[in-house]
Amino acid sequence: MIAIDSRAPDFELEGSDGKKHALREFKGKFLVLYFYPKDDTPGCTTEACGFRDTIGEIRKAGAEVVGISSDGTASHGKFRDKYKLNFLLLSDPGSKTIKEYGSYGDRGIFGMGTLRKTFIIDGSGKVVKIFEKVKPEHHNEEVLEFLKGAKGK
Repeated sequence: MIAIDSRAPDFELEGSDGKKHALREFKGKFLVLYFYPKDDTPGCTTEACGFRDTIGEIRKAGAEVVGISSDGTASHGKFRDKYKLNFLLLSDPGSKTIKEYGSYGDRGIFGMGTLRKTFIIDGSGKVVKIFEKVKPEHHNEEVLEFLKGAKGK
């Protein structure tokens, strides 16, 4: 189980830009790593569009946003284009990284799958905040509020 102050598990996953991405490329800045169940579904769209709408402020706070789901890169590309998402989506079709981050489990009536969770990782690769059982509405705002407070430390 991942805890605050623990090292974030590394990953190497294909992105919506067609390239492989790893945790190490975000060294030196905060990473908002959020896990979500499915592209182009109501809650996931709300959450993604929230991050899209505040990405400028999030980047000003020294962070980058990356979303991970088990959807494929083609699905991610369509989702990104449809909603003009301005951040990276990573594909984890085998849910390996999703499971390493403790973001896989029982989703009630939806069965087993990706749980909506967000991790904020600092520039050295340490987990500094975990948002459990995320509500999609206004999640971007609570992340931004945390980042603004963390930047001053």
